[in-house]
Amino acid sequence: MALDFSDKVVIVTGSSAGIGAAAVKGFAAGGAKVVVNYAHNEEAAQQVAADCIASGGEAIIVRADLAQPENCGKLVNSAIEKWGRLDVIVNNAGTTKFVSHDDLDGLSAEDFHEIYALNVVAPYEMAKAGRPHMAKNGGAIVNVSSIAGVRAVGSSLAYVASKGGLNSMTLGLARSLASDGIRVNAVCPGFVGTDWFRNVFGEDNFNRIAEAQRNLTPSNHVAGPEDLTGPILFFAHPLSGHVTGQLLVVDGGMLLGMPFKLGDNS
Repeated sequence: MALDFSDKVVIVTGSSAGIGAAAVKGFAAGGAKVVVNYAHNEEAAQQVAADCIASGGEAIIVRADLAQPENCGKLVNSAIEKWGRLDVIVNNAGTTKFVSHDDLDGLSAEDFHEIYALNVVAPYEMAKAGRPHMAKNGGAIVNVSSIAGVRAVGSSLAYVASKGGLNSMTLGLARSLASDGIRVNAVCPGFVGTDWFRNVFGEDNFNRIAEAQRNLTPSNHVAGPEDLTGPILFFAHPLSGHVTGQLLVVDGGMLLGMPFKLGDNS
């Protein structure tokens, strides 16, 4: 049964595919008015918006590369201009670079800047732009982080650092925005088998990676985007109205099963 988001206006960044697309469809199924954000693939965004409308919500698409800070205000304003309010922001857009953790020459300062721009600065700018509108109604911000920010595992040290920063910022924003009635929480997924991974690695390598992740996960389940929808919607819904400043690991127990040794950064 879908959670009720009737009359709520929701922005999900990076929602033309993957976790973002699944989440924005979940909001729409509960009756929300949603902004589908994309940076490059307009056709995919149009299809997601059509799916949202077909499920009972309202939807618009907005092209905005959130690595450029000024586009965060543009995205918020699109919701205000269309519906006159904003209730929920899901900061899902993100990026990474795959570099072994022991290859310190594999990352440049520019890599850190590019990853931080989308993974840390953009969620901050979205919160800043959304605050005056959300404070009128109360509201919720949900940051899509990663277990990389919890246990320093993941695609690169730059990515790990960015998600650690996002987790800390989640706590700081939760404290700072509480007086405005705005709650801020984060979900921290483990490996999620999205088409993005397939496009980067190819089908055969994707299947090998997924199987390796399955073997590390006590639930023996490789997550898909829809496995994150419930936790995201919960943090956005009044059901969690007394919950803020929380980091929820959503990984099927992967961290429980992952073998760690002192000094291991793989």
